Amino acid sequence: MTTEAADSTEAVGAVAPAADPGFLQRYGGTIEYVLIPGAALVGALAVFGIFVAMFGKNPLDLYFYMYYGAFGTWFSWQNTLTRAAPLILTALCTALPAQLGMVIIGGEGALLIGALSATSAALALQGMPPLVIQIAMVIAGVVGGGLWITLSGALRQYRGVNETISSLLLVYIGLAILNHLVEGAMRDPASLNKPSTREIGAANMIGSIPGTDVHWGLVFGLIAAIASYILIYHTVFGFAARVAGGNIRAAKIVGLGVSKLILTVCFLAGGAAGLAGMVEVAAVQGRTNANLAAGYGFTGILVAFLARQNPLAIIPVAILLGGISASGGLLQRRLGLPDASVQVLQGIIFVFVLASDALYGRIGFLKGKS
Repeated sequence: MTTEAADSTEAVGAVAPAADPGFLQRYGGTIEYVLIPGAALVGALAVFGIFVAMFGKNPLDLYFYMYYGAFGTWFSWQNTLTRAAPLILTALCTALPAQLGMVIIGGEGALLIGALSATSAALALQGMPPLVIQIAMVIAGVVGGGLWITLSGALRQYRGVNETISSLLLVYIGLAILNHLVEGAMRDPASLNKPSTREIGAANMIGSIPGTDVHWGLVFGLIAAIASYILIYHTVFGFAARVAGGNIRAAKIVGLGVSKLILTVCFLAGGAAGLAGMVEVAAVQGRTNANLAAGYGFTGILVAFLARQNPLAIIPVAILLGGISASGGLLQRRLGLPDASVQVLQGIIFVFVLASDALYGRIGFLKGKS
């Protein structure tokens, strides 16, 4: 009887961690942050499959070609990672201000201004060593994009203007400025059909990571995401930002410089998106033109929300969304779907992510209560 009781006790102790109330109390929140966005993504894919089936296409073929176009070959992986690079940086433009409770959706505008600033720096320094020009482009892109989003933060802090509205309006102002300069003062006379600036020069391009066709912008994005995570979760500055985001009145009472926090975080956020613009110029386009308005800034908003504003989680989510975008061409060739179909999917994902936000903290079995 004693042996049987001991065996019974061991069996109880060997219960699965997920069934242990203590385990769920400790890690339920983390599981929730993975489970709910994952379920939202699966739900969006299911709805998109139904949408495609209405046009006589097999949803299983859709899912296969999406996977194959994103991750099925080494070429697909390189295409996916190339598209993920600007998404990581523009997602940070939304994720960093979110730590302060701000909803900034102006990454596209900061990207355009960053690209324009980087191009201006490169053209102004023609004749200098390539390394000097590349460094100047990085600085110009970061500063240009940073100041652009800082403007939105300043309007919110000093004039009470909603930062979501102002940052969105700044996107269209930035696009208008870019078009005005590209079609006017900065236009290359040789660009007849599509107005563009002069080329920055092949020697000033940042090139690709050795052994791949993926440009160095991916490395910039990874470094920026990791640095942002350390800044937000492992520094006094980041702790102060999260305190202010949780309760701005309490932050002011304890003496935190809320204005300084807002302006600094907005500058860093805009700087990340501006760096994405610089990368698009120095690694892809070679000049500034309307092709830069490819929607990376808007997709970055979806990446940030799907990653729950966590800088590290942004990396895999950006790769996933980059893969979905990269599969658009294959879907068009094999299934006859418009290339813009992936944008429809992204819209559905965004709706599901927003709808799933109400589920956080309401899933009973993850609360660890017996």
